[in-house]
Amino acid sequence: MRRYWRWLVGCVIIAALLGAAVVFLPWRNGLVAVTGEEALLPQLRGGVQWAFNWTRPLPQTADDTPVAHTELAPFGINTFLNLEVEPEKRERSLQMISEAGFRWIRQEFTWEDIEIHGKGDFEDRRHEPYRSAWEKYDQIVDLAEAYDLNIIARLSNPPAWSRAVGDEGGTYAPPDNFDDYADFVETVVRRYQGRIHYYQLWNEPNIYPEWGNQPVDPAAYTRLLCSAYARVKAVDPEAVVISGALAPTDQLGTLTSNGSNNLMDSIFLQRMYDAGAKDCFDVMALNDYMLWSGPGDRRLRPQVINFSRPQWIRDVMVSNGDAAKPIWLTEMNSNTVPEGLPTNYGRVTEEQQARYAVQAFERIQREWPWLGMVNVWFFKRPSDLEQDQAWYYFRLVEPDFTPLPVYSALKDYLTTLEPTLYRGWHQANTWQVTTTGEWQSAAVDGTGARRGLPGATFSLAWEGRALDLHTLGDGVIRVRMDDDSTSADIALSGESLTLGAGLLAKRHTLSLIVIEGEVTLTALHVR
Repeated sequence: MRRYWRWLVGCVIIAALLGAAVVFLPWRNGLVAVTGEEALLPQLRGGVQWAFNWTRPLPQTADDTPVAHTELAPFGINTFLNLEVEPEKRERSLQMISEAGFRWIRQEFTWEDIEIHGKGDFEDRRHEPYRSAWEKYDQIVDLAEAYDLNIIARLSNPPAWSRAVGDEGGTYAPPDNFDDYADFVETVVRRYQGRIHYYQLWNEPNIYPEWGNQPVDPAAYTRLLCSAYARVKAVDPEAVVISGALAPTDQLGTLTSNGSNNLMDSIFLQRMYDAGAKDCFDVMALNDYMLWSGPGDRRLRPQVINFSRPQWIRDVMVSNGDAAKPIWLTEMNSNTVPEGLPTNYGRVTEEQQARYAVQAFERIQREWPWLGMVNVWFFKRPSDLEQDQAWYYFRLVEPDFTPLPVYSALKDYLTTLEPTLYRGWHQANTWQVTTTGEWQSAAVDGTGARRGLPGATFSLAWEGRALDLHTLGDGVIRVRMDDDSTSADIALSGESLTLGAGLLAKRHTLSLIVIEGEVTLTALHVR
């Protein structure tokens, strides 16, 4: 009888939690908001799994720690411009990307396509007439500047000459001598110093085939990363170094027939920290897809591959004292593979893909203040010869530039978005803020602090129960909230200032002007 009552009480608790999800969770879409599932039975099963989140330790994400590198709008997309033969198509691509509201491209600067025939040889002699291997990459940089797009330069894919066995060990396998990679990285940074500021060192080192036909090796990747990081900083101390993106996987290193394996992203990252990686990157990169459920999937288990996976990576970073660094998603999307092809990456309709992409951006901004840049995977391929491969169906645009629904949905979203601060701590130079007048960078409590002189203005929209402005200095500011025609002059004394406090989260606008003295804003806290 006692066992029966325990079972009954457990069922009541689960029912109450599911009911709360239906009523209170974001978007109020019932179980979709916690499971990302759209069919009834998967929703019910997922709802029970979600309800048991609280029976196990949850990831610690340190939402109260402002992260760096938040000053630029975080909307990016992956491109394959180096594969476009015609320069006009490269320009057409960047024109459409810019028109859609994206502000970044993640573009590979392919080692085997630049230092092609041997060490220090940057001439392309694969076809006549011979030409500089830099030619098309220089054009990509020129075009990105013309369309006001930032570049994340992904540096990967070693040439065959960098390995004694050539490509027999895998075309993505690391070089025999890690200094060869560091030399290449340094050469790229020297060439584009002042024009490219963000460099990603490798891609998906925790899975096959990105580390070749051999076991993945967190310690070896860390040595490669640290060697290249030192070269980047020696040439351009202001450059931002992004780690190789970790791929989401629940595998634990079981070897395959060719000697390779995959290792769970969180385990791989912890072993990177154990090997000394903490001082060798500025941004942690992760690839995050909506493979078998939508972006609302909040089931939290390390063995579950869903859109909530960045929380586990953040947990590892926090436990290693790295909470001030952000996570960037360098690949994000869902897949519209047609019937008859493998569903390695799940399968959604074009309508779902369009809806999921927008919802993913919304969830990130509302819930994860420590996650910055997001790059959609991917804009287009140069031809349709890969239609028989499932990964082709992540595209936003057809090879002939016909836009798919996901492109149109993201364009509508990004070009009408009203930047808003949501719950969490944010640096004062975060991209959602608009300023006029003279604001200077202030090296206080890390990066991101701003010092305003008289006449400087600062405005933003925010959504929450209260906004805390953290300040330094003894100046006077004039503050106006929402559409109130009146304003108040407030004398600061170096303490935090709380605005708009209320019981329920609401959307507000804030504008302030520096009236007297020098006012330093160090952080913004939305509660």
